[in-house]
Amino acid sequence: MPNLHAVELTINGRHQTAQNVRPHTTLLNWLRDQGLTGCKEGCAEGECGACAVLVARPQEDGGTRLESVNACLVLMGSLAGQEVVTAEGLGRPDALHPVQHELAVRGGSQCGYCTPGFVVSMAAEYYRPERVEGDPHHGPNGFDIHALSGNLCRCTGYRPIQDAAYALALPPEADALAQRRTQAPPLPQPTYLSTPDGDFHRPGTLAEALAVLTAHPDAKVLAGGTDWGVEVNLRHARAGVTIAVDGLPELRTLTVTDHFIELGAGLNLSELERRLGDQIPLLREWFPHFASRLIRNSATLGGNLGTASPIGDSPPVLLALEAGVVLVGPQGERDVPLADYFAGYRQTVRQSGELIRAVRIPLPLAPVTGFYKVAKRRFDDISSVAVGIALELEGQTVQRIRIGLGGVAATPIRGLKAEAALTGQVWNEQNVRRAAQLLATEGTPLDDHRASGAYRAAMLEQTLLKFYFERTEQRQEVLV
Repeated sequence: MPNLHAVELTINGRHQTAQNVRPHTTLLNWLRDQGLTGCKEGCAEGECGACAVLVARPQEDGGTRLESVNACLVLMGSLAGQEVVTAEGLGRPDALHPVQHELAVRGGSQCGYCTPGFVVSMAAEYYRPERVEGDPHHGPNGFDIHALSGNLCRCTGYRPIQDAAYALALPPEADALAQRRTQAPPLPQPTYLSTPDGDFHRPGTLAEALAVLTAHPDAKVLAGGTDWGVEVNLRHARAGVTIAVDGLPELRTLTVTDHFIELGAGLNLSELERRLGDQIPLLREWFPHFASRLIRNSATLGGNLGTASPIGDSPPVLLALEAGVVLVGPQGERDVPLADYFAGYRQTVRQSGELIRAVRIPLPLAPVTGFYKVAKRRFDDISSVAVGIALELEGQTVQRIRIGLGGVAATPIRGLKAEAALTGQVWNEQNVRRAAQLLATEGTPLDDHRASGAYRAAMLEQTLLKFYFERTEQRQEVLV
């Protein structure tokens, strides 16, 4: 790996060398130092979207996909070799980009602080390769308005912004960024930054990453950065050694066999959502509830499981799917059932020198599933309680049920008492109500600023009942 003290990258079509970059310098701060002040800090934790930029990334057909990300959460070392487009790179005052034009003429900007972020997120959807006019699932022009989730506006209101989005036609063939969709993007490059503030490694292979981790077992392993970036910004956390693993090809695989589906730990959630389609219905239902599109464009399953947070949204779903974690280290690989992976509050059985390589979901899948997230907002919020359920019936009898729970204990857990009460029993209201009462006693829910322990327990009970009534009604509709 080259010993570099600078980061080479492309900004708005121009190759640039970022000199004297510290390991914890964010893209946001560096851009503003270069005079690109359209990128702004609003919250420093990926909640507001004022800092949004586009990053050119490879898509499955070999072309380029422009994805919006929070620049406040991206460390400069993670962008070595890559291409970034800011709001300034989309258009000029005398030659507005179509997105900028529509926002201006439809009154989509007032104070203007948030506007560049909306422009960037809207541009990502404008250039989305799958966007077609007449898509029944989106707006009349095929625009997915949820692409703007994670962008907040406190003065204009959202109606004129939505009007601008729905006024956008498909990009013309002559559009330079549209043409990029058939061209390969610049790929992430290995890099090494060494400063008095610490070292930043971006290895090129899994073997190199494991070697660095073996030499520095206390290193911070960085995937999408949506958790660590917050620590860096708001708590001024610093790591002596940081290892970025999101670009490792060995962590970016998606494999389907007769026995399992294996999801690479380095694939961001938006990639997984696109590539999986409807193969895993429970994940399909869960994806939109995980933060915002800006966050899902960076966040990974490996990162979410690596933090071992008791309120992480992926563990309840993966526990319901009976998933396992593939750990790799100096001694090779080992498979650990997710139910055995969490050892305590933010603790796991991952040993020194090990990384999460993949998440493995066994086949066949349970045919009846559901995900429920209880939070103060419907989307883009931290859950008070999260529940994933996977059910297999034989006739009217419960052959197998798995219930994953988050937010009710020091670790994500299974609802074992409710599972045992239902297994082998008739799937009817009486039995489900009895099991729901048991589910309310699972874990050790606490009182905090998000919810009381009593409320969390009540939500566990209500969630299982909701699942029963919703899925029973759906089955009856199918039979009719």
